[in-house]
Amino acid sequence: MTKYLVTIHHPHDYDPSLEDEAMGRDIDALNEEMVAAGVRVFVGGLHAPSRAKSVRALPGGKILVTDGPYLETKEHVGGLWVLEAASMDEALAWARKATIACRVPVEVRPFY
Repeated sequence: MTKYLVTIHHPHDYDPSLEDEAMGRDIDALNEEMVAAGVRVFVGGLHAPSRAKSVRALPGGKILVTDGPYLETKEHVGGLWVLEAASMDEALAWARKATIACRVPVEVRPFY
């Protein structure tokens, strides 16, 4: 079976304090369903991009660490699932449920 990355995309100004109890229940229920189906490998939420550190290799073997995300974008990854599914269609079926539970867009990509 192939592993798929399902990423949750938040707008740049996303405020997690606006997430209500119903949304939390929907996400918990989806996670329980994924576990019961045996597809969930890993799940995790991420802090805001302002908490990120970017690491870049420089000439001469030096490393530069800077505050903030690697890219300035209008959206950022707010969380993710790693799923093990038989096909992209199966992964997309889970993504449909994820976008409803999270109330934001999600992206599905297979691992090599």
